[in-house]
Amino acid sequence: MFIVVVLVVTGVITASIQQEEYASFRAENPEWTFNHLAVDYRNGNVYLGAVNRIYKLSPGLEVQVSHETGPDEDNRKCYPPRIVQPCSEPLTLTNNVNKMLLMDYRENRLLACGSLYQGICKLLRLDDLFKLGEPFHKKEHYLSGVNESGSVFGVIVSYGNASPDMLFVATAVDGKPEYFPTISSRKLARNSEEDGMFAYVFHDEFVASMIKIPSDTFTVIPDFDIYYIYGFASGTFVYFLTLQPEMGGGPTTGSSSAGREQVYTSKIVRLCKADTAFNSYVEVPIGCISGNVEYRLLEAAYLSKAGAILARSLDVAPDDDVLFAVFSKGQKRRPRQASQDSALCVFSLRKINEKIKERLQSCYKGEGTLDLAWLKVKDIPCSSALLTIDDDFCGLDMNAPLGVSEMVRGKPLFSDAVDKMTSVIGYVYKNHSLVFVGTKSGRVKKIRVDGSSRALQYETVQAVENGPILRDMAFSSDHHYLYVMSETQLSRVPVEACGQYSTCSECLGSGDPHCGWCVLHNMCTRKEKCERSSEPRRFASDIKQCVRLSVHPNNISVSQFSVTLVLEAHNVPELSAGVNCTFEDLAEMNGLVEGNRIKCSSPAEKEMPRIIVDKGKGESLYLKSKETGLAFANTSFVFYNCSVHKSCLSCVSSPYQCHWCKYRHDCTHDPRTCSFQEGRVKKPEGCPQLLPAERILVPVNVVKPITLRAKNLPQPQSGQRGYECLLTIQGNEHRVPALRFNSSSVQCQNTSYFYDGMEMSSLPVELTVIWNGDFSIDNPAHNKVHLYKCDAQRGSCGLCLKADPLFGCVWCKGENRCTLKQHCPHPENQWLEHNGINSKCTHPRITQITPLRGPREGGTLVTIRGENLGLEFREIQGNVKVAEVDCTPIREGYIPAEQIVCEMGKAEKSQYTGNVQVCVGVGECRPEFMAKSSKYYYFVIPRIINLKPSRGPVSGGTIVNITGSHLDAGSNVSIMFKDQPCTYLRGGQWLTCRTYASLHGYGNVSVSVSIDKAHLQKDLRFEYVEDPTITKIEPEWSIYSGHTPVIVTGTNLDIIQTPLIRAKYNGHETLNLCQVLSPTSMLCQAPELPISLARHQEVPERPDEFGFKLDDVQALMALNNTNFIYYPNPEFEPLSVSGVLELKPGSPIILKGRNFLPPTNSGNGKLNYTVLIGEKPCVLTVSETQLLCESPNLTGRHKVLARVGGIEFSPGVVHITSDSPLSSTAIIGIAAAGALLILFIVVVLIAYKRKSRESDLTLKRLQMQMDNLESRVALECKEAFAELQTDIHELTSDLDGAGIPFLDYRTYTMRVLFPGIEEHPVLRDLEVPGYRQEQVEKGLKLFGQLINNKVFLLCFIRTLEAQRGFSMRDRGNVASLIMTVLQSKLEYATDVLKHLLSDLIDRNLESKNHPKLLLRRTESVAEKMLTNWFTFLLYKFLKECAGEPLFSLFCAIKQQMEKGPIDSITGEARYSLSEDKLIRQQIDYKTLVVNCIHPENEKSPEIQVKVLNCDTISQVKEKILDAIYKNVPHSHRLKASDMDLEWRQGRGQRMILQDEDVTTKIEGDWKRLNMLAHYQVPDNAVMALVPKQVTAYNSVNNSTVSRTSASKYENMIKYTGSPDSLRSRTPMITPDLESGVKVWHLVKNHEHGDQKEGDRGSKMVSEIYLTRLLATKGTLQKFVDDLFETIFSTAHRGSALPLAIKYMFDFLDEQADKHNIHDPHVRHTWKSNCLPLRFWVNVIKNPQFVFDIHKSSITDACLSVVAQTFMDSCSTSEHRLGKDSPSNKLLYAKDIPSYKSWVERYYSDISKMPAISDQDMNAYLAEQSRMHMNEFNTMSSLSEIYSYVGKYTEEIVCSLEQDDAARKQRLAFKLEQVVAFMSLES
Repeated sequence: MFIVVVLVVTGVITASIQQEEYASFRAENPEWTFNHLAVDYRNGNVYLGAVNRIYKLSPGLEVQVSHETGPDEDNRKCYPPRIVQPCSEPLTLTNNVNKMLLMDYRENRLLACGSLYQGICKLLRLDDLFKLGEPFHKKEHYLSGVNESGSVFGVIVSYGNASPDMLFVATAVDGKPEYFPTISSRKLARNSEEDGMFAYVFHDEFVASMIKIPSDTFTVIPDFDIYYIYGFASGTFVYFLTLQPEMGGGPTTGSSSAGREQVYTSKIVRLCKADTAFNSYVEVPIGCISGNVEYRLLEAAYLSKAGAILARSLDVAPDDDVLFAVFSKGQKRRPRQASQDSALCVFSLRKINEKIKERLQSCYKGEGTLDLAWLKVKDIPCSSALLTIDDDFCGLDMNAPLGVSEMVRGKPLFSDAVDKMTSVIGYVYKNHSLVFVGTKSGRVKKIRVDGSSRALQYETVQAVENGPILRDMAFSSDHHYLYVMSETQLSRVPVEACGQYSTCSECLGSGDPHCGWCVLHNMCTRKEKCERSSEPRRFASDIKQCVRLSVHPNNISVSQFSVTLVLEAHNVPELSAGVNCTFEDLAEMNGLVEGNRIKCSSPAEKEMPRIIVDKGKGESLYLKSKETGLAFANTSFVFYNCSVHKSCLSCVSSPYQCHWCKYRHDCTHDPRTCSFQEGRVKKPEGCPQLLPAERILVPVNVVKPITLRAKNLPQPQSGQRGYECLLTIQGNEHRVPALRFNSSSVQCQNTSYFYDGMEMSSLPVELTVIWNGDFSIDNPAHNKVHLYKCDAQRGSCGLCLKADPLFGCVWCKGENRCTLKQHCPHPENQWLEHNGINSKCTHPRITQITPLRGPREGGTLVTIRGENLGLEFREIQGNVKVAEVDCTPIREGYIPAEQIVCEMGKAEKSQYTGNVQVCVGVGECRPEFMAKSSKYYYFVIPRIINLKPSRGPVSGGTIVNITGSHLDAGSNVSIMFKDQPCTYLRGGQWLTCRTYASLHGYGNVSVSVSIDKAHLQKDLRFEYVEDPTITKIEPEWSIYSGHTPVIVTGTNLDIIQTPLIRAKYNGHETLNLCQVLSPTSMLCQAPELPISLARHQEVPERPDEFGFKLDDVQALMALNNTNFIYYPNPEFEPLSVSGVLELKPGSPIILKGRNFLPPTNSGNGKLNYTVLIGEKPCVLTVSETQLLCESPNLTGRHKVLARVGGIEFSPGVVHITSDSPLSSTAIIGIAAAGALLILFIVVVLIAYKRKSRESDLTLKRLQMQMDNLESRVALECKEAFAELQTDIHELTSDLDGAGIPFLDYRTYTMRVLFPGIEEHPVLRDLEVPGYRQEQVEKGLKLFGQLINNKVFLLCFIRTLEAQRGFSMRDRGNVASLIMTVLQSKLEYATDVLKHLLSDLIDRNLESKNHPKLLLRRTESVAEKMLTNWFTFLLYKFLKECAGEPLFSLFCAIKQQMEKGPIDSITGEARYSLSEDKLIRQQIDYKTLVVNCIHPENEKSPEIQVKVLNCDTISQVKEKILDAIYKNVPHSHRLKASDMDLEWRQGRGQRMILQDEDVTTKIEGDWKRLNMLAHYQVPDNAVMALVPKQVTAYNSVNNSTVSRTSASKYENMIKYTGSPDSLRSRTPMITPDLESGVKVWHLVKNHEHGDQKEGDRGSKMVSEIYLTRLLATKGTLQKFVDDLFETIFSTAHRGSALPLAIKYMFDFLDEQADKHNIHDPHVRHTWKSNCLPLRFWVNVIKNPQFVFDIHKSSITDACLSVVAQTFMDSCSTSEHRLGKDSPSNKLLYAKDIPSYKSWVERYYSDISKMPAISDQDMNAYLAEQSRMHMNEFNTMSSLSEIYSYVGKYTEEIVCSLEQDDAARKQRLAFKLEQVVAFMSLES
């Protein structure tokens, strides 16, 4: 069929059209909608008729002139002309609709007829729309009183130059036939102002050139009218196309108002141009039928020429006229839900004329009637007359006007059921007839009509934004554009959009005859736009002429370069200008043209694409013309890459030339590169592959080989590894060695497998066979290994024996479980197996019976569930009794071993109850095969009491309730209404069911109920009554939101239980409730209209369907005879802008709004309003825009609430205030009190003012002091920071990897594990007397095995921890020793650690400690082990990441401290982070630079060192050593105590400087250490460090020196142990024993702990110096930040987060889950205690654990502050800070919140990371163990641990004997053996 709708293309094509071709003009005012359109074919100007305006537009739609036609004062009821009969009706401002717009080319004027004053016309000059005339004083000047724009049509007819033109006007008359003829011919005077303008061409008493509709017609059809759709002149005739109601006889006559729909007919009317008496009037029905659908309602039409191609099909000449017409479906006009289905048809005008000629001839022979019902209400027969009727016959006064009854059928071309067609226009292009159709949605369809049944819709464009498109369409004068309009937009649309097609096939396949392919320009265009298009093969107009390109070869491998390709081209123009070949995005090279062949080469190596996909990469190969520089042809070319194939089958099955090298296990395109000739495979048959296998069944934990059949298995060559099987079980890979027997068989060696969980009885596992490490053998059949467990999901014997016999599962009676034969420890007669000798399960058990009650008559299906209920049906057949009654098992319901369904037999009267018995087996029943239920089955007698309701509609749907007793017994209920079943629900005392429609019409039916085989005796009847009907609905309106009352009248309404009223709109349905008042009436609440209120509709709407849901009565779902309509909702305005309305009592409240009174037909409809003020209703008066509410007697604030229908709205609040008068005494009293109050306030204000002035002065003074202080601090900070930045810059530039003196792994671990112990035994060999050596080593080896036994180790640790004498220090020591032993077995150590931690958590929670205290202190072995575990595993992380910022921070602190004075005795410093170590007084000092000579190389250049003049000599020596040995680890440097400082002055003078010598000053009992200032050393002095001499000229006796300087402070500063205790070790300054003198350096330490203020001369509190803490903190901030950021970051430079951290955090999360701890703070605290507190704090406070450095007491104090800040950052608790908080907390108070957020982010990032599998973790731990295998002497460690065994032998042995697992392994005995070996004194 021809309606092959090409709708699909619309969206795609619409988008890409060049926008500049479009132009559009929009309505200036939404009311001034567009009506008509005309285009001047001479110059292309566009004339547009709109409401109130006529526009002249340029061809590009720019406005040139506009002419105003309205609005004006008028009334529709005034009849013309006004001059003759004045109008008494009131006049209002009325819009002027343009009804006709005609071009009068002869007089160069425009006829514009409007709707004002019953249709007068203006004549306007075309050039400027100047009004030439507007005749209005005669009746003939008024053409039409109709108001619509689309029902009037005019045709101007000219009769040659001599005579004037005529105007034929056809119009609808709008019920005024006496005023307006429906069709007439008028004179068109040359002079526009002439009186005779529009006069009838002929008019006398009897005849005139017009036809009027007789008034009799209106008595038959009151709203009869003829709508004129289109008109035209052709040949000697004028034609009009009409749509008119049909006047046919039948039931319609006289009663069109009876609700029947009016039928319409489309007709064509013909008149002779020269006929003045209208005797030639003939009317013919037209329509078309397509695929059994009638299209009879004319929408639009257009007259065009046929064109050669269509003419052939219609059998007419190419120049003949054809009529294109659009019809919509059917013959009924429904303004709203009109069908969207429409069709385009074509009529040949010649055929229509022939049809009219035939009818005229038959009528003049006297055949038939005139057949024009609307004009001649009676049938008038034709009169015969003898005359010849030719083609131009114009009628006589007899037999006229004439109607033709037979319809002329058009040829259907195209139909569309979705987007209704509304307008049509066409023209002929290159012999093709093209039709353009406008649609309801605003689109234009372009259709090529090549034949009466061949119409192609080749394109659709959206021409206007919102449809529909109006009837008037026009072409531009050159036919390049089409003008299209909707009511508010006029658009210019290009006739063709060829440019949108980008390829030749798209272009020529588009179906648009305008489009052809311009070959070398590679574009789609009209022929005239293509250069040199007349030359051969340069312009293709047929798809067969498209350029075709083929290439040979058409694919190459990516590893082939510069291959010659031969391209063959067809349909190319001559290419003398040359071509290039281009590969899409790779390369372009010159092409060699030889005839139609072109040679190119493929890309060179560097241009080749990388191909990873196995499909190959398709590139396009283009030919580019050198003439136009454009690619004009292309073909696809593939670069393929064999090497992406990783399996033989995918390689050789690839579509390209790929070969498989089976010994190299790779895929190649080049067979020559295959190393072994016999290893090359070309076909899938030759691939090494596994063959399909039967199910491979492997029981878990059973050692078993797996043999696989295969083919072509390669024999590994020398140097290649053998075969392995790879099984992936629950995500874990298991590799098993395999044996290749020959090329067709391979066997996975004996291994056992296991999977977790008992949820699956068998688990299919992926199996891969690999060889040489990772060469996999193809497994095309996807063979899997099925692991299975006999005992999973098979807890009973029956389930066990039911298992697949291939599993080989047996029921092991002794163990009462399902197992493999070989796993049953009992002899064979204790097994039960399927089909074995013993294959019957004993002890069947019944667990459930349903139902538990049933009728005695039997027939109940009883379902029995349980265990071991037989394996075959025959075993239970006949062996089931329920309550002593035989129950017959049903085979379909039997599930072996699990379920029996049986049907009950009949029970005796005497039987009441009993249990269920099942005997399993054939033959006699033995007790062990007998099962009895614990529950009883009861026999009951179901009874029925009554049924209601007892009647319902014949259509069914009634819910019937049946009451009675025991209605839930038995298994099946049947309820029959006569012979119709009814679906039911039931309970103990009720049954409900819903009736179906009656099969037997009205009347009583008997209702029978049976339960199983029991028929319940009760005479029940149900009456089917006639369905309800509805006769009236009142009122027939509501508002959008519904809920207004509707009274419904009808019959039988009371038989419906829950009647509902319904409305349907736009596919959505709403329902509301009805209440039955009587059999004939009910009150309903109107349903709401499901409309989106967002649109705020302001127009009444009719629902698509309106009706009632009354049970299953379908007839009333949608009523046809109702005109129910919905009006817009009432809308309220707020009471006031603020929402509060102030009122006096008794004033009325006015609610404003709109739509308060719906404008119903019967006068205004009343809505039921309720307005509540607070709780009280008020009396209302309602008008259209106001509700007046008499306010109730209230005062105060009250909410106003208005209710109407389904709306509730509060417009605001009223505030009703009473104006109660006061007595005069009260007023005087208030005034007096007020005056006193004012006086009091004035006094207070004056006092306050004086006080505040004093405090202001004090404040100003303080402020000045503060400002001074602040600027001092700021200056100090600034200077310090600037200085430090430069120093740190120097420092960091030296800190490349080599510059950081990391300790080696062993030293580092020893310092953390055993702090303060330099030479620990675990580093040395075991020291044992020779004679005991062998015994002890044996004992220790045995002890080592025990330590490696988890049960022993856990028991050992738990026992030690339980001992009271086992101190904290011991715990730490044992944890460290165990870790040194297990260094080589970290997987095991981790497992033990997890156990210990898990125990610790359990203990912690059991002892009701707060969970946050977990891991806080080192109180257990587990906690110290955790620290040590991290110590081992984070060494790499320290070296690679965290070490650098930590070392930088240490150096920065050291440098910053040494920048200012440091007291060499107390350790206090000017720059400090710690309040305890701050010098709290002003010390004057100067920085000096000394030039030092290198102690080991006198010749090298001098080194400049910065020192302070207040430094002691020891301090200077340290600074010089630091400068000289900048990058040397501390342990490799010279010691200051071994060197003397020599000051070299000019002329060879040398002086040795010392801390104490004969020149030292002593004041009273205080002796001050010598400083550089003491010796008056100048800047730039030369110094040298020389080895210590025994005496010097200025030394005091040596003993004093050594005692004071060395022992008192140097040693204390050099303390290497854990400096936790350093704070308590501030050197106490004790008097020198001999002389009783106290030593000091910068600050005297007062004995009685007085403030360390020194000189109070500055009158400043010492706290003022605390600001220096801030200065120091600011300077060091960047280094602290860097360190914290590194530690709390999951991504690091070049190194991932250590696995240990993620693993341990996940472990803690698991533990929290296990204990149901969901408090995030607890989880956070656990993680903080586990890593930051246990490991990082230790490292930050003790950098000497990681680096080879020396840490002074001041540096230590600062690091402690940083460590404290670090701990605070990890805490979740909030620190409330106040002035009493410690300074270190205040110092970092601002930073801690951001550090905390880093920590939170860090923890959260870690938790989001994918979990580490145990397998990965174990691999990592094994790697770590391997790297540090022999760091510690295991024997020594074991010996150290053993010392604790010696101490607590009895207790440990005792514990081991009490532990089950230890007992099984006889661990106590083994330990005693160890003790024996160790204590042998032989």
